[in-house]
Amino acid sequence: MKWQISDRSLFAVLMRSPWWMSVAIAVVVTALALALLPAQLRLGGALMALPFFVIGTVAAARQWRLPRAGQIERVQQVAGAMAWPEFAELLEAAFQREGYTVTRGTREPVDFQLERQGRITFVCARRWKSARTGLDALRTLHEAKETADAQRARYVCLGELTDTARAFAAEHRIEIWQAPQLTAAMPALARRAAPASTGKASV
Repeated sequence: MKWQISDRSLFAVLMRSPWWMSVAIAVVVTALALALLPAQLRLGGALMALPFFVIGTVAAARQWRLPRAGQIERVQQVAGAMAWPEFAELLEAAFQREGYTVTRGTREPVDFQLERQGRITFVCARRWKSARTGLDALRTLHEAKETADAQRARYVCLGELTDTARAFAAEHRIEIWQAPQLTAAMPALARRAAPASTGKASV
């Protein structure tokens, strides 16, 4: 059985948090070790802060690569203007870059079935243009996942989620892909959303 880090673990929470939080914890741990421990134990106590420095470094690197607000807004506009076949092709390519074997879904609400290392993820994406996603859409996806004994679920949408839908997604660990995630995962879409360059357009 493969060991996996829980989404609720301290490591996972810090990786989702601003990078400086991990660094701040590391500084506090180091300061306490130097101030409170006997001289012969200070080095060992200070080394306890090392994992937090590592987490902060990794989180900073990831967050540095996150797309900017203006790019996210442009991607949202471009993706919202696409037809489903074109958008689905870009999504499929993004999933393949993540290392998944991708199969198009043949039943509602599963538009893609992703497989990697024996684990199955169901993806619902066809309602990506909806301005607001409620609880029913996520509950239907979750029920399909449970019925098929899939391990994960992912929902793709550009609009907002209701409070109850967001709480349901968090409770059942449904991954939500919105404009920021699409911008990061779909470089072709991001390139289409890049501002037009000045000067004469090439033909």
